Amino acid sequence: MTDVATTAKARGHEPAHGISFNEALLVWMRVAILSFGGPAGQIAVMHRILVEEKNWISEGRFLHALNYCMLLPGPEAQQLATYIGWLLHRTLGGIVAGGLFILPGIFAIMGLSYIYATYGNVGFVEALFFGLKAAVLAIVIQAVVRVGKRALRNRVMIALAAIAFVAIFFFAVPFPVIIGAAAVTGLIGARLGRSEFAAIEHGGKNSAVIDGMLGEAVPDHVRPNASRTLRVGAIWLALWLVPVFALLVALGPGDVFTQIAIFFSKMAMVTFGGAYAVLAYVAQQAADYYHWVSPREMLDGLGMAETTPGPLIMVVQFVGFMAAFREASGLSPMLAATLGGLLATWVTFTPCFLWIFVGAPYIEALRGNKALAGALSAITAAVVGVILNLSIWFALHTLFRQTFAVHGFGLSFDAPVPGSVDWPALALSIAAAIAIFRFNAGMLGVLAASCITGVLLRLAGVI
Repeated sequence: MTDVATTAKARGHEPAHGISFNEALLVWMRVAILSFGGPAGQIAVMHRILVEEKNWISEGRFLHALNYCMLLPGPEAQQLATYIGWLLHRTLGGIVAGGLFILPGIFAIMGLSYIYATYGNVGFVEALFFGLKAAVLAIVIQAVVRVGKRALRNRVMIALAAIAFVAIFFFAVPFPVIIGAAAVTGLIGARLGRSEFAAIEHGGKNSAVIDGMLGEAVPDHVRPNASRTLRVGAIWLALWLVPVFALLVALGPGDVFTQIAIFFSKMAMVTFGGAYAVLAYVAQQAADYYHWVSPREMLDGLGMAETTPGPLIMVVQFVGFMAAFREASGLSPMLAATLGGLLATWVTFTPCFLWIFVGAPYIEALRGNKALAGALSAITAAVVGVILNLSIWFALHTLFRQTFAVHGFGLSFDAPVPGSVDWPALALSIAAAIAIFRFNAGMLGVLAASCITGVLLRLAGVI
């Protein structure tokens, strides 16, 4: 690996790691455009680009950051991008990485919402992304395999991942309970001196860029600092909550904009475990309590979020759009809808930056704490099980047109209806998997070919 740090220091204007902001900007744009498939697919994209292709961050540090983001309320993949962007280029890097991650989704959902409100359906647009979902499924499976090979390095870790998967998929055990149990198991294992719980090493054949940068002189922005924490926390709390209080004072608690701001602000604080853990709650409240959307419209919104770039929780923009569209408060319906959608997005994602910029320096400091190494290793294994759960959830809804809920004897999960197999999706997913695993095809090429195939299948009347 070239000594980029030495070159950068000689130039005197680039960061110590030698990755320019413009170079990082292009990579984050690429990550954003490819951020399909829910959290599992998005984590897969970042792992492939940042760990394997660019070698910007090691497997160990990537998983360490992912562990923290999985513990936070909100979309873990977007927070992971923010975390790594912050490591590279401080606060601005985090804002750009996290902001770009959701920007394509904002435009896509907004455009589809305009079409939906005007014409009542977006069937052809959803068909446009049919092939994309099939390809993303293959990319997700590849990520589970690659991350699993690195994290599940012994039988104990494999067992922890398996237990975590069974607990969350079949028994709907709350995510915090799974992570807490894994942490306790890891702490006990480390106390007993079990080698299975040793921390994952930072690097591979070559030291990753971020790990090399942090290995010697740790940058100031990575060091915990109480006064800076208070200052950063105050700024981001103001950005998040001042608009909420302003709407409450100016419009009153009964106005639709105030309700959107308060509801999605509360949701942003309780969405532990990612989008899947909160979608049912959002659907219930939006449809049954506020009557912003019907259950059928909520499913259509989820379809938009699943087939466009960005986190699945972007469905909140559609909900906010439709809520304000129907209660325009004296504005033109489309203007009110646009403002409602953007407001829901703002109060949902602004807290994500707060959690990262306040907590990340302290999480980085924990990397040197050997007492926590066992807990973090166990959490990493459990997270692999959770990612597998997300992957199977995505596969069920990609390869089957119908599922049914299974309840009883402690079980609580969705099972596929065998007769509802989506054969074109299955064939396309298998083809994408063969291209990726057998021929090592590039991700962009596979996505493009699958998308074109999906459009052709639609034109041919197959889907």
